[in-house]
Amino acid sequence: MPAPPLIGYTHVGKTFDGGRDAARVVAVDDVSLDVAEGEFLAIVGGSGSGKTTLLRLANRLIEADGGSITVEGEDVRNVDPILLRRRIGYVFQSGGLFPHISVAGNIGVTPKLLGWPAAEVATRVDELLDLVRLDGAQYRDRLPHELSGGQRQRVGVARALAAKPRIVLMDEPFGALDPLTRDALGDDFRDLHRKLGLTTVMITHDMTEAILLADRVAVMRGGKLLAQGTPAELTGSSDAYVGELLRTPRRQAERLGALLPRDGAA
Repeated sequence: MPAPPLIGYTHVGKTFDGGRDAARVVAVDDVSLDVAEGEFLAIVGGSGSGKTTLLRLANRLIEADGGSITVEGEDVRNVDPILLRRRIGYVFQSGGLFPHISVAGNIGVTPKLLGWPAAEVATRVDELLDLVRLDGAQYRDRLPHELSGGQRQRVGVARALAAKPRIVLMDEPFGALDPLTRDALGDDFRDLHRKLGLTTVMITHDMTEAILLADRVAVMRGGKLLAQGTPAELTGSSDAYVGELLRTPRRQAERLGALLPRDGAA
């Protein structure tokens, strides 16, 4: 028998009020999707595709209208949302750090709320700064505004991992970073995912990033799940939008190949 998914969406639906006299907006439309333990899944789609809503339904930042969602085999409706969020790491688009709290304070927030002793929290903070490649002596007492975008995002990842979650949800975590920082941080997180045995769900609008980082990719548009599978499996999709998304990285690679010298010398 196959192992049960660590996160399971079954016929999930979510609509929002469209505003004055406007029709309700269907954000997630009858989506069924399983995420296996240890998997790195990227959910790809444009603005308004429903990808972020789907992510936030898993830790009850938003409540579903219909269908069911399970996390670690438990229906999320039966779990206190605050306790649920404390056992799932969440990385926001721009770090989402508390501006007036030090780096160490930001990373230690969840362990502190869970009642860890202060010495244990301090040890964990140093461990995590090391893990995300930031020098503890140099950075632990700094405030977020004293960090670069990439450093803030590393602290955001460290904070998400602080209470040793099995699951990490990431909402366009590298989207606001410059290309070099984005590439390095993506690679570093992929290594952490493997080293710590995490189950990761990452939202991105960038198909190249999804293909390079994820084991499997799910494509959303207009609230619907159009296709899911490994990058190789997606190439067999008959959906025109999925085909267009897959052609973009190929076209970019071809153009780069034509413009850059072959010997690899810059």
